[in-house]
Amino acid sequence: MASLIDGLLNLSRLKRLELSLVPVDVSRLATSVAADLLALEPGRAVQVVVAEGMTTEGDPRLLHVVLENLIGNALKFTSKSSGARIEIGCAQTDGQKAFFVKDNGVGFDMAHATKLFEPFQRLHGVDDFPGTGIGLATVQRIVARHGGRIWPEASPGAGATFFFSLGNDRT
Repeated sequence: MASLIDGLLNLSRLKRLELSLVPVDVSRLATSVAADLLALEPGRAVQVVVAEGMTTEGDPRLLHVVLENLIGNALKFTSKSSGARIEIGCAQTDGQKAFFVKDNGVGFDMAHATKLFEPFQRLHGVDDFPGTGIGLATVQRIVARHGGRIWPEASPGAGATFFFSLGNDRT
């Protein structure tokens, strides 16, 4: 219950929080976040691949929250997969840099993709995959505060990729 209340409070604070835009080494941040999350699951074998040289300008505290939620979800939804693999990278999409977190977990039907970014919306039961249902709503708000957008690509049983762009990363 405490994590649910904390999540709601953090979600509501996002609208008022002043952004501190500075250069961010996304590769270093993603590596650190992944290591911290994997340390919570000792003995779990997960291949994590982080592309080198990814940078942007953004609020490092908020981008940490974005990566923590996206990588955390990738870890959660690969927990029942042998040979779990998570890739964090960057691609060009519609003339804009888009970072992504890709996994080979359970995936989901794209027909339900719009539900994912609303608070308390879940595509998998809490008994199968625990969580509050607030993480992706928080990520969406942070990305929007940076002038960007987030979108998924997925299919059931084949994993998911979550892309996000920030408004300042035009090419």
